[in-house]
Amino acid sequence: MFQKKAEGAIQNQNSCCILARRGVADQRFLFYLLKSKEFILYAANSAGGSANQARLPVGELEKFNFDLPPLPTQQAISNILGSLDDKIEINHQMNETLEAMAQAIFKSWFVDFDPVRAKMEGEKPAGMDEKTAALFPGEFEMVDRREVPKGWGVESLSASFSITMGQSPPGTTYNESGDGAPFYQGRTDFGFRFPSVRIYCSSPTRFAEIGDTLVSVRAPVGDVNIAQDRCCIGRGVAAVRHKTGSRSFTYYQMLSFKEKFEVFESEGTVFGSIGKTDFNSIECITPPPEVIKKFEDLIFPIDQTIENNEEESQTLTNLRNNLLPMLISGEIVLGDVPS
Repeated sequence: MFQKKAEGAIQNQNSCCILARRGVADQRFLFYLLKSKEFILYAANSAGGSANQARLPVGELEKFNFDLPPLPTQQAISNILGSLDDKIEINHQMNETLEAMAQAIFKSWFVDFDPVRAKMEGEKPAGMDEKTAALFPGEFEMVDRREVPKGWGVESLSASFSITMGQSPPGTTYNESGDGAPFYQGRTDFGFRFPSVRIYCSSPTRFAEIGDTLVSVRAPVGDVNIAQDRCCIGRGVAAVRHKTGSRSFTYYQMLSFKEKFEVFESEGTVFGSIGKTDFNSIECITPPPEVIKKFEDLIFPIDQTIENNEEESQTLTNLRNNLLPMLISGEIVLGDVPS
């Protein structure tokens, strides 16, 4: 594991700090050098101990030999790779902000019922035009012992959402060569918003469609992603889509169930899991279709921006990963760099 900064960190015997010698090496160049395939391969071959507790002695670390370019060239290389990483980080921060905004609107409308409470007080719902405000009632009623906006309902998850529980095909059908459909066994490959394709399955049995929300149903329970491709899902994943087809409403509804999912994470078992019956029977508030549509119209463009940013970041990551070994090894020679 590599980290660019460790300000205020306390080290133990399982880590070491490597600092570039001033005037000789650039610290950011050193960071990228240690991420190169050459160093990783050297470290793996030099490590001792068992497979589960391999250790790389500092003495072996010091023996790693490499060609060190002049300092200006190091700085130019680190600037190129660093600019890609900086843009990736900017995209990530932007996406976190956008998702937080969308979650706040979902919570306001469908958890705290702020527009309803505002109308009960004779006030205009904050940040909402009159046409949207008119979609919300101005009072509550009791439904199944729960207070909900008048005209809304309470029903099981399976009544409002189409749910596909994953099923794992035989292990012999798994491959990394791209044969078949992308395969997600659990949340191992989940990312910030979308999973990364690592394994394929040549004989898929259960599918998630593009835009379905993927929910981890085995340890840990409740992690959420969105399918970017039609993919095969194993027994550690469920695919969910609201019956209106609303993708954004589905995603934020699943995120809002975090506390419900956490109940199944450690309840009575060593490894948390939630079965089909329990998953289907989770209670949820059911707003009228027109309110869901309004939310979808408002939030889906935000989600599209997040998706575009994630795709750009993946492109930049691939570019950085391809450039890194060629720049570090000198396969790509930069033009004259002023000293």
